Amino acid sequence: VQLQVSGGGLVQAGGSLRLSCAASERTFGTYVIGWFRQAPGKEREFVAAINRSGTGTYYADSVKGRFAISRDNARNTVYLQMNSLKPEDTAVYYCAARAGIVVLKRGYEYDYWGQGTQVTVSS
Repeated sequence: VQLQVSGGGLVQAGGSLRLSCAASERTFGTYVIGWFRQAPGKEREFVAAINRSGTGTYYADSVKGRFAISRDNARNTVYLQMNSLKPEDTAVYYCAARAGIVVLKRGYEYDYWGQGTQVTVSS
């Protein structure tokens, strides 16, 4: 499956952005989707994930209460709503797809990756 990420940009601290991850095929609903990010000089880290039906969501502690992941399987799209952004949220954000049922938080367990989008939060 091909994933297209969009929605990044520059925002002031406290602002909001919504990222989108659009898939190329109608079997999108059979994939667990995760969001990951990588800041300069740091390892890639898990941000959020959602199960196939959209009824189960999972978050890193650092974004819990500020970010919300959702999906619209009819549109083959997953969203990451990011509110109350902080400078430490600055990173390249990637979405990834994993075939299967179990939601996992390690990047190597995902099969397909989008191209990434830059999110920059100024103080």
